[in-house]
Amino acid sequence: MRGPAVRRRALALYGPGVSESSRLSRRSLLALAAAAPLAATLPASASAAPSATKGATATPTPAIGTAATVIGGERLGRPGVQVSGAGGLPGKLSARSWLIADHDTGEVLASYRAHQRLAPASTLKMLFADTVLPKFERTERYRVTDADLIGIPSGSSLVGIKPGITYTVEQLWQGVFLRSGNDAVHVLSLMNGGLARTVAEMQARAVDLQALDTHVVSPDGFDHKGQLSSAYDLTLFARHGLQNADFRAYCGTRTADFPAGGKKTFQIQNTDRLLSGAYGVKTYPGLIGVKNGYTSNAGNTFTGAATRGGRTLIVTVMHPESGYNSVYEETAALLDWGFAKGGSAQAVGTLAKPLSEGGASASPSGKAARAAAGAPGAAAGHSSPWRLVEGGAVSLALVAGGAYALRRRLAKRAGRHTAADAGGEAVLAPGGDGPENVVPDSVVPEAAESRAAVVPGSGAGEAPDGDTAGVRDSGGSGADAR
Repeated sequence: MRGPAVRRRALALYGPGVSESSRLSRRSLLALAAAAPLAATLPASASAAPSATKGATATPTPAIGTAATVIGGERLGRPGVQVSGAGGLPGKLSARSWLIADHDTGEVLASYRAHQRLAPASTLKMLFADTVLPKFERTERYRVTDADLIGIPSGSSLVGIKPGITYTVEQLWQGVFLRSGNDAVHVLSLMNGGLARTVAEMQARAVDLQALDTHVVSPDGFDHKGQLSSAYDLTLFARHGLQNADFRAYCGTRTADFPAGGKKTFQIQNTDRLLSGAYGVKTYPGLIGVKNGYTSNAGNTFTGAATRGGRTLIVTVMHPESGYNSVYEETAALLDWGFAKGGSAQAVGTLAKPLSEGGASASPSGKAARAAAGAPGAAAGHSSPWRLVEGGAVSLALVAGGAYALRRRLAKRAGRHTAADAGGEAVLAPGGDGPENVVPDSVVPEAAESRAAVVPGSGAGEAPDGDTAGVRDSGGSGADAR
């Protein structure tokens, strides 16, 4: 049983100036600290002028002819639109990066700055799900405590998890996929052994998937310095996740009944507008998911997949410049092009196969590779001296994972379920004020009514995924809506 003193321990991941504990041994932490000076001696990233566009941190892709191994093929590292053998691409694509690929063959049919590193917002939850979802049976039950909800970023999108209620794993994942609930992500992360362990496992999974543009700081995609991904990597996450039947079912669910305490429930709706048809967006025929996202830093991000005539296509669109529905409109336009003309397109690249499934390693190397995506955890044009430390943390997490899994099984046999302790300031604020973001009064404390509070040190807040229209039109400071 966790005592008050333990519950007050702050988790570094979600609070300014506070370090999250991963339960690493003191010896392991000292080893990581000793590695930091060595990491600082690593060569800096090749300099590149940051893109002069608003919002998220990013680095330009390398020019043609750089001597780097580009994941998925050399053309995906070039600037400009990449397409071959088929014309007629949509004329009004304002996204800073996009990609369309065949789900089954892995062929990239067309792309624009596929490896440009941008803030992913809640589309990063696809990686979270691909990493954690297979670990728990959907019928498994978990009783949430007050401590489980401590440390959730102010301004987060929430599904409305309440202490004292027992949820099934299936309900928690519905909260993640439909409402993009950071409270659901938080609880599942603690069930998985803690936030730091979950982040380390997500980073390790990204490496296995050969998603090397991705740097994970938190499992929910909330705006944190250095939290980055790319259209290419997000497409990898979606493709691999969709191979899991539960992942596929959750991301395609339109509505679900969510526990509100006792025998009461309230309905939650999927914030993916191509699936729900909300806010004037037409539902897309054959859409099967996958995940949307919004923060004031990232703008809108979206990965969608649809099936037509026995063919499944995946599209990722990041940071369109015009209109709060444009991320969906541009995705739909690319899907239309793919189904109509993509059959004659010659592949401009491929989606890499996971290393654990026999994929050939194509890790970038050298200055040009670092210039292509930027150093993990760093702003554009700056290297990260913590790369070695991050790698050590991942390795330690993987070693610790087996021991934790065994401990968890033994605990379950004894009739109890443990989760890592959480600490910090508990601020459960609904992330938006639109109808998609409404949480029953009984679920959200009256004291936490800020629509999109800015988290100190993060530079942005997060609003529920479905209400980007409300967030932007009301002039709020920002939030992660999806």
